[in-house]
Amino acid sequence: MPRLFSTTSVSQAGYKMKSHSGAKKRWRSLASGNSFKRARAGHSHLNVHKSPARKNRLAQTAYSTDAQTHKLKKLLLPYGSN
Repeated sequence: MPRLFSTTSVSQAGYKMKSHSGAKKRWRSLASGNSFKRARAGHSHLNVHKSPARKNRLAQTAYSTDAQTHKLKKLLLPYGSN
């Protein structure tokens, strides 16, 4: 399996890798480290015209798919996603 991170030290490379700001604000890793979860958007305001079923659906936690997990691990490296 290919490595998802660089083995070069910061002092040798001269720069630090950056975590993706948008991803780290939205996603949290699960305890297993193999998946991520996030809250659904559109649940906090302007709810008067939304049906109760829609509001309940928006209140549920969303989990990452396999493809999303693969991308998120790259975006949130090298410092994790806690």
